[in-house]
Amino acid sequence: MSKEITIDQAVDMIKDGMTVMIGGFLAAGSANKIIEAMVKAGKKDLTIICNDTAYPDKGSGLLVASGCVKKCIVSHIGTNPVTEQKMKDGEMEVELVPQGTLAERVRIGGAGIGGFLTTTGLGTLAAEGKRVIEVDGKEYLLELPLRADVALIGASVADKHGNLIYRGTSQNFNPLMATAADVVIAEVKESVDSMAPETIRTPFLFVDYIVRNK
Repeated sequence: MSKEITIDQAVDMIKDGMTVMIGGFLAAGSANKIIEAMVKAGKKDLTIICNDTAYPDKGSGLLVASGCVKKCIVSHIGTNPVTEQKMKDGEMEVELVPQGTLAERVRIGGAGIGGFLTTTGLGTLAAEGKRVIEVDGKEYLLELPLRADVALIGASVADKHGNLIYRGTSQNFNPLMATAADVVIAEVKESVDSMAPETIRTPFLFVDYIVRNK
């Protein structure tokens, strides 16, 4: 059974109020066509989990600038002044997470692990509201897993089964996020009948649907 769907079908699966993971880094490796279609469809009240909020006119930042997002969980927002302004004005909640911590929270969300301990953020604003656990006389923050209703993955190549390959640096966060959502939709630039097993970065078992980036 083919996993290929249209962009409109993909957007229909993303309901207002959902939590959506968006792979990539500064819109490179993001499902940009799907994001543009989400904006046109007027999606709202989304919580997005991504490395950054890209730019106001592309990537996850387009969702922010278009008023689709109520909360974002990210490692930085410095390239998108709209995100900063919305946070200052109280129009959107921003949870800033150290980049390595963000990646690990997504990873353990996909692995079914209940949390992990880290010293990153101790004694800073990042520690507010979090449990501190002592192990062998040393303090650690307990960081909890992240999961989403939908993950939007930007891949370079997909085969007919849904196995994915990422070229260059476009794999940023994508392989992790493909394991940590109830529904995984991959936007791909190229389709092939098959690929060498050793080149596969995200196995087909994690991918529910594929959208061709035409």
